[in-house]
Amino acid sequence: MQKVRAAITAVSGYVPPYVLNNAELEQMVETTDEWITSRTGIKERRILKGENQGTSVMAVEAAKGVLAKRGISAAELDLIICATTTPDMQFPATANIIADKIGAVNAFSYDLQAACSGFIYSLVTASKFIESGTHKKVLVIGADKMSSIIDYTDRQTCVIFGDGAGAVLLEADTEGNGIQDSILKSDGAGCTHLHQKAGGSRRPASHETVDARQHYVYQEGQAVFKFAVTRMADVSAEIMERNNLTADDVAWLVPHQANLRIIEATANRMGVGMDKVMLNIQRYGNTTNGTIPLCLWEWESQLKKGDNIVLAAFGGGFTWGSVYLKWAY
Repeated sequence: MQKVRAAITAVSGYVPPYVLNNAELEQMVETTDEWITSRTGIKERRILKGENQGTSVMAVEAAKGVLAKRGISAAELDLIICATTTPDMQFPATANIIADKIGAVNAFSYDLQAACSGFIYSLVTASKFIESGTHKKVLVIGADKMSSIIDYTDRQTCVIFGDGAGAVLLEADTEGNGIQDSILKSDGAGCTHLHQKAGGSRRPASHETVDARQHYVYQEGQAVFKFAVTRMADVSAEIMERNNLTADDVAWLVPHQANLRIIEATANRMGVGMDKVMLNIQRYGNTTNGTIPLCLWEWESQLKKGDNIVLAAFGGGFTWGSVYLKWAY
């Protein structure tokens, strides 16, 4: 009997219409287009504008796109997992809000938080529900409104992040396609280098925390960069070795879009040429949980059934990991 694997059967994405380019950032903070581009590879990013517009707004659009492509109704979904670092509210889960907005009346839903690695954590988690045979259709969403927690007076962070959402549908596959292997890692000692100082139970919101601008992303760029380059590259190489994959066997590397130099280092460690690397960092920046599904959405027309694809991510926590899958359609 052929092994049951969880396969991606549809993908979609959404980015807001407003474009924040480097020229506009030059008017907001002490920086230049050359400085941003040379250090990150980013030229512009999308920003979700408007009152009461949370992460779920983008996630719902991505979810609707998946359902339309697959030709199914939301009522057929068994489970929705939303990977997000910027939930609409502390509670309920943003996934609950998404489920209600799309009419997923038969699905249970929850959020998963692993910073920029959240989408691959969620993908692997969701795959277990499919492989066990208990669930048939699982929607995995990666979405973040990073502009809601970015200090636009801090050039270390404001040039990097953007808003966006991507979603995939997972279903059972018995043809040998789908998720083949995964390696997920974390190291909580990295917390000091990348975190949000206030807003949680340790330091609830107060006049003091707001005045001190502690509700924004805090990042020690050099420390994070050094760790990310090593860990994301190593885990991607490890998953290739573990599955006897050569660079020629890999059709695509889909890396988290955090920094172009990190992406290049990962591709180099794997021996994969940049012509096999999905890139959209120049247009969207780092959308945190949205980066990998947005890449899959944009490259969908170039993917072929049976393609070997390696996903790789690194995020605050620290969290990192890699997933090896075979494209199923």
